[in-house]
Amino acid sequence: MKPREQRCGRILVHTGEGKGKSSSAFGVVFRAAGWGMRVCVIQFIKGKWQTGEQQAAARFSNIEWHALGDGFTWDTKNPEQDLKTSRSIWSFSQEKIASRDYDLVVLDEINYCCSYGWISGAEVASFLRRHKPPWLHLILTGRDVPPEIIEVADTVTEMRCIKHAFKQGIQAEQGIEF
Repeated sequence: MKPREQRCGRILVHTGEGKGKSSSAFGVVFRAAGWGMRVCVIQFIKGKWQTGEQQAAARFSNIEWHALGDGFTWDTKNPEQDLKTSRSIWSFSQEKIASRDYDLVVLDEINYCCSYGWISGAEVASFLRRHKPPWLHLILTGRDVPPEIIEVADTVTEMRCIKHAFKQGIQAEQGIEF
């Protein structure tokens, strides 16, 4: 593996209406962990809900996983609490990024928090420009990515839904959706 000083850290964004934004990011998590990189996953929406990715990550000593959200915010009963939680997770994320302890940090579903107005895209982009170590890889996921984040990113991938089982009345399946 290249030493950090020789690495060109990337900012990747996975966005769009289609399925696979977080799943793609988690594929990169396991790829990086397989190479011995230190990885930190921070989930802005998912809270106590257990996922297969989190179960698998627990088997790696070099993956740190934080599911910190209040749950599915589109069903929220308390938007003020969601705002407070998102701001707290963003502060935590800033500490992790600035710590220089990781080779890859994933900010899972942060784009939703930006689109809801809880965290500004300009604030995220400004922080990354000033504080992201040059060798750190970073992935931001979620629909409706702000233009400021697109601007600071190196690679932006938009997932497009052509057909989805949920729209046919098929519920989420363990091992496929979670």
